[in-house]
Amino acid sequence: MDNSNKNSTIVIVDDEEMVLTSLSSFLSLETDYNIKTFVYPKEALEFIKNNNVDLVVSDYLMPKMDGISFLSKVREIKPEVPRIILTGYADKENAIKAINEVGLFQYIEKPWDNEDILIIFRNGLEKKKLMKKLEEKIKEINKAYSELQDLQREIVKTFV
Repeated sequence: MDNSNKNSTIVIVDDEEMVLTSLSSFLSLETDYNIKTFVYPKEALEFIKNNNVDLVVSDYLMPKMDGISFLSKVREIKPEVPRIILTGYADKENAIKAINEVGLFQYIEKPWDNEDILIIFRNGLEKKKLMKKLEEKIKEINKAYSELQDLQREIVKTFV
């Protein structure tokens, strides 16, 4: 088992309890991920606002709020979190729309393959981790650049 994503929090939203139970049971047996499941997207959004979340998975068709709308709100709240849509409909047009509109990391068709789910989730978590490292490096570079500019100004003052 890969420990680099140990204790990562994954939020799964689906209006079907059976899907939530199936996914969370499988992931609990196979991983150390912290799985949070929600039947109602609004409750999931509240959780996401108030907690550290590493990956969000949503069903495509749900009453009251569809998966694209939900993931769009997730993107507004926490744009750095990879978003995955789970769909029972092999609708490539809507998947492409979701990828473009919501910045989807991936879409998964029901019924899913458990091994594929593990790989997709691991890759999504790794993407988040790499993006965070990239942001940190960019901050370091910007700080060093600023310090160099200050040093250059001091040198110019000395010789002018």
